[in-house]
Amino acid sequence: MKNSISTIILDDEPFAVRLLKDYAEKVSTLNIIYAGSDVYKVIELLKERTNSLVFIDLQMPELSGMEIMQMSKNSKHNFIITSAYQEYALDAFKYKVIDFLVKPITFQRFHEAVEKYSAWQESFGNIPENKEFYIKAERKVYRIIPEEIIYIEGLKDYIRFHMEREKIIAHGNMKDIIKKLPKNKFLRIHRSYIISSGKIKMLDGNSIYLHGNIRLPIGETYRKIVKAKFN
Repeated sequence: MKNSISTIILDDEPFAVRLLKDYAEKVSTLNIIYAGSDVYKVIELLKERTNSLVFIDLQMPELSGMEIMQMSKNSKHNFIITSAYQEYALDAFKYKVIDFLVKPITFQRFHEAVEKYSAWQESFGNIPENKEFYIKAERKVYRIIPEEIIYIEGLKDYIRFHMEREKIIAHGNMKDIIKKLPKNKFLRIHRSYIISSGKIKMLDGNSIYLHGNIRLPIGETYRKIVKAKFN
């Protein structure tokens, strides 16, 4: 059974709140913590809680959804945008946005967004953000700081860490190493590549470019979830 997902719904339109709440109540994995129009209540909830899924409108009279996401950018909360204005999509994806739902929203589209979030969560380990770990390589023990990883390459029985300042080759496999990485910070794009989401520069067809003009292929198995990240 899937874990319960703490869910917050924020919209300044009462009809939209009722609709999204009705949709959420139909999805057994969603546990509604709040559904309403009080932006300050939501801000307090985001301070008090961790790892919530927030359905948030962008255009609101007191604070915009973008401003609230900016205030929460260092948190573990994730957001699904609910808006009639598609032109804000590019700016919104600077934050931890899982999906962008364009109003009017159907239940099918709502459910797809929740499934996308669930798949995203299951793709990563449950290690706290930025937790360092240690690996043995060449008779030495290296401290690995996730923030310094650009990408990880699988080499049969070995893995190569491409770091900002060095490369480290160690015995291991991709399945085990991804469990050590912070969730929502790394993305597996190929059976041979795990990349740091923060180092992504551009998606071009079936390739991803990382900072430093590094081009990596997207494996067929991983294309759906990778392209879902870019909506």
